[in-house]
Amino acid sequence: MQLILTFVAIYCKFEFIIMRKTIAIDMDNVIADIQTNWINIYEKEFGVRVKKEDLLGKPEDDAFPDAVAARSLLYKPGFFRFAPVMEGAQEALQELQKDFDIYIVSAAMEFPTSLFEKYEWLNEHFPFISWKNIIFCGDKSVIDTDFLVDDHLKNLDFCKGVPVLFTAGHNINVTKHNRVDNWVEAVDFIRTNA
Repeated sequence: MQLILTFVAIYCKFEFIIMRKTIAIDMDNVIADIQTNWINIYEKEFGVRVKKEDLLGKPEDDAFPDAVAARSLLYKPGFFRFAPVMEGAQEALQELQKDFDIYIVSAAMEFPTSLFEKYEWLNEHFPFISWKNIIFCGDKSVIDTDFLVDDHLKNLDFCKGVPVLFTAGHNINVTKHNRVDNWVEAVDFIRTNA
């Protein structure tokens, strides 16, 4: 009987150790600074410089002078490959990875040319994230993690865990969900609510 109780105690302790909480993290405007990239490419292609302040509170492509032209850039080779990294994202994900299972989740199917570019971008900037923890999908409602860090309500509204709204120009007026303005706040929020 003592042997069985000892085994049960060891098994329960082992189960506790391996049951890490999970975090799904979006790419665009969360770890990849797509907004800055879009502004720069739009200026290069069309000769018009758009200020970040002009994008606040507007749907992403509608914030540019020519929405159709702006949206067309998303389909051009290289658009997703060369976006800058969001400030503090690399350090934050390395920190969170110590205690959580991190998954990068991107609804990349809308822009099929982005799949390989996003994969290469992740390999360059987040080499510590395993390919097993990268999920490219069409609809994030299938994701079932403890936390979802994203900049779009269309993803957070269907989150099965705790939704975390990462501030971006287009969502500045949104009052729904738990908001974080940067990666320092995101790490703090997740650790506090884990």
